Amino acid sequence: MYYSLEGNWKAVLSDGTEGDIRLPGTLDENRLGHKDLGLNQWHSDAENGGEGFNPDAPIATRFTRKYTYEGEALFSRRISFKQEEGERVFLEAERSRCLKLLVDGNEVPHFIPASINTPQVFEVTGMLGEDTELTLVSDNSYPGLPHDAIVFSSAATDETQTNWNGVLGYVRLRTEKEVFLSSLRVYPVQQTLTVAADLSVSGKGLRAGTGMEDGSGTADCSGMADCSSTANGAGMPEADGAWHGTLTIRSEALAETCITTPVTLSEGMNEIRIEGLPLAEHVKRWDEYEGNLYELSALLTGDEEKRVTFGVRDFGDNGKGRLALNGRTIFLRSEANCAEFPETGYTPMTENEWTDILNTYKAYGINCVRFHSHCPSEAAFAAADRLGMMMQPELSHWNPNDAFESGESFSYYQQELALTIRWLANHPSFVMLTFGNELCTGETGRERMSHMLEQARALDSTRLYANGSNVHYGRIGCDPDSGFYTSQSYFEAPLRGTFAGEAEPQKKTGRIRGYINNQYPNTRTNYDASMEKLRQTFQKPVFSFEVGQFEVLPDFEELTAFQGISDPANFRIIQEKADMLGLSPVWKRYVEASGELSRIGYREEIEAAMRTKELSGISLLGLQDFPGQGTALVGMMNSHMQPKPYPFARPELFQSFFRDQLPLVQMEKYTYCADEVLKADILAANFGKKDVCERPVYELKGSGISVEGTLPEADCRMGELSHAGTLEIPLNMVKKAARLDLTVRIGEMSNTYPVWVYPAENPVCPESVYETERLDSRAKEVLEAGGRVYLTPPSREENLPHSIRAQFTTDFWSVGNFAAQEGGMGQLIDEKHPLFEEFPTEFHTNWQWWPMAGQRAVILPQPMKAIITEMDSYAYMRPMIQLMECRCGNGKLMLSSLGLQELQQYPEARALLSVIYHYMDSERFDPEQSMEAEIIEKLVR
Repeated sequence: MYYSLEGNWKAVLSDGTEGDIRLPGTLDENRLGHKDLGLNQWHSDAENGGEGFNPDAPIATRFTRKYTYEGEALFSRRISFKQEEGERVFLEAERSRCLKLLVDGNEVPHFIPASINTPQVFEVTGMLGEDTELTLVSDNSYPGLPHDAIVFSSAATDETQTNWNGVLGYVRLRTEKEVFLSSLRVYPVQQTLTVAADLSVSGKGLRAGTGMEDGSGTADCSGMADCSSTANGAGMPEADGAWHGTLTIRSEALAETCITTPVTLSEGMNEIRIEGLPLAEHVKRWDEYEGNLYELSALLTGDEEKRVTFGVRDFGDNGKGRLALNGRTIFLRSEANCAEFPETGYTPMTENEWTDILNTYKAYGINCVRFHSHCPSEAAFAAADRLGMMMQPELSHWNPNDAFESGESFSYYQQELALTIRWLANHPSFVMLTFGNELCTGETGRERMSHMLEQARALDSTRLYANGSNVHYGRIGCDPDSGFYTSQSYFEAPLRGTFAGEAEPQKKTGRIRGYINNQYPNTRTNYDASMEKLRQTFQKPVFSFEVGQFEVLPDFEELTAFQGISDPANFRIIQEKADMLGLSPVWKRYVEASGELSRIGYREEIEAAMRTKELSGISLLGLQDFPGQGTALVGMMNSHMQPKPYPFARPELFQSFFRDQLPLVQMEKYTYCADEVLKADILAANFGKKDVCERPVYELKGSGISVEGTLPEADCRMGELSHAGTLEIPLNMVKKAARLDLTVRIGEMSNTYPVWVYPAENPVCPESVYETERLDSRAKEVLEAGGRVYLTPPSREENLPHSIRAQFTTDFWSVGNFAAQEGGMGQLIDEKHPLFEEFPTEFHTNWQWWPMAGQRAVILPQPMKAIITEMDSYAYMRPMIQLMECRCGNGKLMLSSLGLQELQQYPEARALLSVIYHYMDSERFDPEQSMEAEIIEKLVR
C-alpha cells in the first residue's frame, strides 16, 4: 500500500531563508533561493569578471536560473499515521540529491544504499504516530561525494539541467509485510530467463513457516539450472529461527508458466536466484521499434503478489565486432541527451512525457538515446521499453583530469553503478552504460575502471559496459576490458568528420579540423583506414562520439516559450544586438540558411559513418539546442525539444538519410563538367529486419533533363554494407549550368543526391571591365571615368587585413566554448540576384560552394547589402561579405574576397567567375549603394 506525502512542506535553507515548498518539486519551482550570479559557469563572461564583476550583468553563456541555491535545505511537515500490526513502513523519495530523514528530530538510516540516480528508501517501522514530524534534509553540495565531478556532469550542471535541490517523482509511505519481496529482477539469457529476488525479513518475521501456505503444492524445480536459496549470495544457514516459505513465479513467457521453490531466509536482506528457466516458444523478442513486453509475478508466502514488466532480447557483440540485437547486426543511430529541460531544470518524471520525447527522437530516425553523464528517471526507460528505443545511460560523472583517483570518487561511483544496474534490470531498453563523459585519469584510475567493469558484468551480463564515452579524448586508444569503444578518434585516426579548431602558430584562431572542411567534397570518404588501425588492438563494437556540433543561429521565436525556472537572458542579448545592427528584418533568413547548412553537415557525417564497414554506429551531438557552454545552439530542435519552425528542421527530411536501410552512392565529387561521365558505385547499408534482393533503379533529373536506368539485381543482406552495382551517366546532354538530383532506389530503400553540371568553358574578362587585385591608380581612373572595376584580391590575410578565414560548415559547437575558431556561420546568398541566372544556387551554402565558402570574408565598417553575405557567430555579429557590388566615385565596383582566380581548377569556380563577368558586362550591373574609395583601400591591400 502507498500513502502519498505530496503537498506543502516547510522549507528552511542553511542561511535562514524560510518558505513553503510543494513536494514533489524543487526550490527553483517554489521560488526559493538567491539570484543567479553566474559564478558556477563553465566559462565566466569575459566582460564580467575579476575586480570589475557586476552582479547585475546578465549571463551571456547559458540560461539564468531565476532562483539558485547550493547547500542544505530542510523540508518538514507533520503527519498522522497508524501502523497496523505485523506491518512494516518505509518512506520513499523517487529522486533527490543527498538526502537524510529525521523523524521527530532523530535521524533514520537508509534502508538500501543511496545514489542521486536511484530512489532513496528509509524504514520508519514503529516511528510514526498521531502527530509525527518528518524532516527531509536535502543537500545539493554533495557532502562526502565527488562534488566537482557531479556538478560538472549533465546530472547537475547549471549549463543544462541545473543543480536543483528538492525531491522529484513520488514522495510517499509504503507498507509491507514483515517478510516481503523487495526487488524482483528478470534477465533474459538466450532461450532462458534468470529471475533474481531480494527478500527482506524483519526480526519479528523470523518464525517457522508452515511450508506451502499458498496452497501451491510441492516445490517444482523442473527445468531450473539452479534452484538453490542464497543469502546475499553466500548460502543460507539452516539454523533455528530461520524463516521458511515458498516463492512462486508466474509468467506466460515461460515454457512452464508457474514455478514454485522453497526458500529459507535469515534476518535482513536475502537474494534468491532461479536460473535457466526455459522460454515459451511463442515469445516475441523485444526489438528496435518493437516494444514486445511480458509480465512476471512473484508470490512469497505471506506476502502480496509483486509484478514486473520485462522484455526478452539479446544485445551485444555479433562475434565479429559489430553490435547485434537478437543476433541481427544493427547500426546505432544515437543522439546525446544532455538533460536540457529549461522549464523545470530537471528531467521529466512521467512516462507520458518521455513517450512524447522518444517519439520525437524516433521521428528524426533515432534508435538509441545516450544520456550524457546522467541517467533519467525510470519513466524514461518504461517509455523506451514500450517504443522499442535503445538507451545508454551514464554515471553522473565528468572528470577530465583524475577520474576515480580519489577514494570518495571510487567509492561513490561503485555504489552508483551497482544501484543503477539493479534498478534498471527489468528494462530491455537499457542496453549499454558507461562510467561517464570524457573521463581522463592516471594508472590508479584506469585500474579502478577495470575493477568496475568486472563489477558491472558480474551484476548483469545482459548489457554492454565501457569505462567511459570518449575516454582520454581517444588519445590513448581503446580499453581492452570495455565491451565497446565510443570516441571521436583512435589516437590520431579520426572517427568523425568535424572537430573544433585549434589556434595556428602565432595566431589566436585556426581552421575547424576534419575532412569536411579540409577535403574537396565527395560521397566516398569513410573511416575504413581508422578502423583498420583500431582493429589491430580492439575487436569489439565501435561507434563514433558526439558527431556534428554544427551551430545554428538562434530563433528568437522561442523566447515566448520560457515560462518556467529559466531566464533566456543569453538569447535576449543576441536579439538586442541583432536589433541594434539592423539585422532583425533578415534574421529569420539567417537562421534558415545556417540551419540548412547544418543539416547538410550532419548528413555527410552520418553517411560517412554508414559507409564504414567496421563501424557499429554513430552518436550525434545533437538534434537539440544546448543552451550552455557558450550557448551551443546546434539543433534541428530548440531547447524545448520542438522542431524549429523552418523547413530545414522537419523530422522527415532528417530521417530521409538517418534510417536503417539506405542506398549510398559513391560519387568522387558533386560538381562536373558537361563533357564528363558521372561514375559511381552504389552501396546498400541494410540494417533493417529483412534481406533486400531487388534491381537498383536510378534517375538523374532536373532543368528539363531526365535520365533513367536499371542495374542488375543486387543481393543486399541484412546486417551488411553491400555493393549494389555501378552506374555511369554521360553528362553531355547538359547545355547550360544545372542543378540535378540523382535518386537511387533499391526496393523500398531510396536516397537522393544533388549534382551540379557546368558547361566546359574558361571565363574571360570582358573589355568593359577592369580586373584588379587592389584599388590601384588605373582602377581609380576607371571609376572616375564612370567605368567598371572587378576588385578581386588574393584571398589571403595580407591582402584582406580586415577579414576572417571562413569555412564550409557553420561554427563548431560555439565560439563561447571553442574560442580559437573564426566564427563564420556559412553564406547567405541572394539567390534571386540576376548574377545567378546561369549559376544555380539556393540561398544557403551547398556543396557547389565548397571551394569558395572556405575563402576569406571581409569585415565591413558597417552593414551593407551583399550578393554573398558571410554570416557571423552571434558572439561577434560582424558585418561580413564575400561578394558585394557598389558605386565608387562615378563608377561601379564589384568586390570579391572569393579568390576565384586561384580556384580555376574547379568547374564551379570557373562557372561563377564567368557569370560575374557576364553580369558586370551587362546593363543589369547597376548598384544602388555606395562606398568611398578610402574605405575600400583599407579593406583591400
